[in-house]
Amino acid sequence: QVQVEESGEGLVQPGGSLKLSCAANGRYAMGWFRQAPGKEREFVAAIDLSGGSTYYGDSVKGRFSISRGNARNTVYLQMNGLKLEDTAVYHCAVNAGNYEFTSFTRYVYWGQGTQVTVSS
Repeated sequence: QVQVEESGEGLVQPGGSLKLSCAANGRYAMGWFRQAPGKEREFVAAIDLSGGSTYYGDSVKGRFSISRGNARNTVYLQMNGLKLEDTAVYHCAVNAGNYEFTSFTRYVYWGQGTQVTVSS
């Protein structure tokens, strides 16, 4: 059974930064998605198996960065320039293979999620 666990929940002011972590019990292509109350799940970022390719949703490009840690089973999401509309529960997920990174239907294992709140 693949286990996925996020950490890094926080409350930050607009313009602030926060770093989320995701640990899995294996090396996989990984993605981050978020969901705010009353809104659909949204693709945030993904990284392929090698770590050589990254993908971002339009709303976070230039502000968020996904990377792999030295412990290869860990993936980070560095969030800078946070906006009120970034408030959501952020979920980390394991891709079914190493493809179609922006579609949530291609992710098979999901973490419980971690709350990110941007508020003044």
